[in-house]
Amino acid sequence: MTDEPHDHSHPQDHSHDHPARDHHGDEATRWKHDGVRVITGDKLDPNTAQTPGMFRQAAINHARVGAQKIWAGTVAIEPDAKTGVHHHGALESVIYVVRGRARMRWGERLEFVAEAGPGDFIYVPPFVPHQEINASPDEALECVLVRSDNEAVVVNITDIEPVERPEAVYWVDPIHRHP
Repeated sequence: MTDEPHDHSHPQDHSHDHPARDHHGDEATRWKHDGVRVITGDKLDPNTAQTPGMFRQAAINHARVGAQKIWAGTVAIEPDAKTGVHHHGALESVIYVVRGRARMRWGERLEFVAEAGPGDFIYVPPFVPHQEINASPDEALECVLVRSDNEAVVVNITDIEPVERPEAVYWVDPIHRHP
């Protein structure tokens, strides 16, 4: 063992501050109450923005846990049901399908359609009018939602004339080819 001093400096500049070390337990107390939070599935908050045809519940937001940049929760859609048309303003949304079959329609007249099943992720860019449809006649659609801000922004649209037959859109890139 050597008696050389240890260099605890960081080689890179960080954009956050580290709390000062306190040998009296103040830091431990702070992390105990301002650290990791677990929100159990039976404690989700239904008092969040809703769209007809679906049931949203908040798990993570500013009011519940102090989240600064994200909102997360769940959505359930009954068998053979569809939601009203809506968008989420400037927010980006990610939907993870837990159970069931999601049929997404989007566009100015809902002229595009794609489907996702359990284990699939759906990305919805800002301001995109869309509608979620449960494609199953006998199984509920259950999803996890994450949005890029700490509040649930929902703008319900009532004056849209959907096209009769939307165009199927497939994710195609150099790795994923058209089915």
